[in-house]
Amino acid sequence: MSDLVLSARGLARTYHLDRVDVPVLKDCSLDVEDGEWVAILGASGSGKSTLLHLLGALDRPDAGTVHIGGMELSRASQRQLDRVRAGQVGFVFQFYHLLPELTVLENSMLPAHMPGGVGASEGRRRALDLLERFALGDRLGHRPRELSGGERQRTALARALVNAPRVLLADEPTGNLDATTGAAILDVLSDLHRDGLTMVTVTHDQTIASRADRVLELTGGRLQLDDEAAEGADSKAVVESRRP
Repeated sequence: MSDLVLSARGLARTYHLDRVDVPVLKDCSLDVEDGEWVAILGASGSGKSTLLHLLGALDRPDAGTVHIGGMELSRASQRQLDRVRAGQVGFVFQFYHLLPELTVLENSMLPAHMPGGVGASEGRRRALDLLERFALGDRLGHRPRELSGGERQRTALARALVNAPRVLLADEPTGNLDATTGAAILDVLSDLHRDGLTMVTVTHDQTIASRADRVLELTGGRLQLDDEAAEGADSKAVVESRRP
């Protein structure tokens, strides 16, 4: 069996809104192997983004554990978490989150300057290579407002990959794009996956899920095999979902 890049056990998260408790995740577990692409399907409000934030150390669970590269995040210091976020995990979001005052090249290089990043010199080299690969070599000096939606998302992808992370976490990466541009971004993701990149994508779109190696569904706060994927699921895939 391939090495595990990411492993989660018993994740739970409840939001406290005024006097109301809103449980979002209930005992979610999954393993992601090196080089695997896992898609997590779920309706709007099902907790997909919350789950991705927990997997990538952007938030801490109320219960449960996450391991990335052998490190248990619940036991990590803030400095260690910063290094995990910079060097082990790449994030891609639906709304890009590019800094408007920075150029395409500068936005792409940002993670390289963080603790755990590859540093300015290597970051510039890697960013130039990635931007050229993503057909943005002639847009290096442009700012986000001068880019199309697809160009912004490709810039965000370059930023996510500049530190050569072990896993890419993508939250509705085509959700803000038209069908043609979204398909082009999916082609880029598929190319990256063929190159061996490990990915976890959360989405409501079956088109994205169809590209993945394994499809899970987040429903009722728990992960389970998606009904459409269950019949042909690989028996070695590790998916745990504890039901009441």
